[in-house]
Amino acid sequence: MTTATKSKHKKNASRPELTIALVVLGGFVLLLVLGVFLRNQPVELVNDGDIVRGAIIRATHEMGGGEPIPFLPKEGPQPNVEVSETFYDFGRIGAKDVVTRTFLVRNTGEAPLTISRAYTTCACTTAEISSEVIPPGKAVSVDLVFDAGFHDAAGQTVRRGIILENNDPDQPQAEFWVQADVGDR
Repeated sequence: MTTATKSKHKKNASRPELTIALVVLGGFVLLLVLGVFLRNQPVELVNDGDIVRGAIIRATHEMGGGEPIPFLPKEGPQPNVEVSETFYDFGRIGAKDVVTRTFLVRNTGEAPLTISRAYTTCACTTAEISSEVIPPGKAVSVDLVFDAGFHDAAGQTVRRGIILENNDPDQPQAEFWVQADVGDR
């Protein structure tokens, strides 16, 4: 075999290794890009068929004391509140904008989860909860509304919340918070 032929065989032998290396590198880059994209997406705990619609609760700014939470007997099955996310940043919004965010509350326990009271931290924020009782394995939607024009919040970063009092003995208050960078007028 001549030197030219040997050289040609060496080049062909190294190409599969190069191809494999490029495929592995490309796969790594793809996973990295997908990871960054998916990290910024909220995880949905339920599908739409699992969302309970019943007696709607309207949360407003009433932070005073309420009725005691009606917990279930300790020796029996218990509810377990689980939330999709506890904080959402609207980013920059206009001084008169009204923005909404839907949160999900799921009952992963073995007994009905009852929301006995819901209130917001400020009158500029309201919310509607799709039902006051959540059977095991089901969820409710919490539609939070923030009205930037309710107060003169122009030029400020504002954080507001909603508190759901419920009969989960381990987490009797579930909180959701939103933040917005309110632009100038």
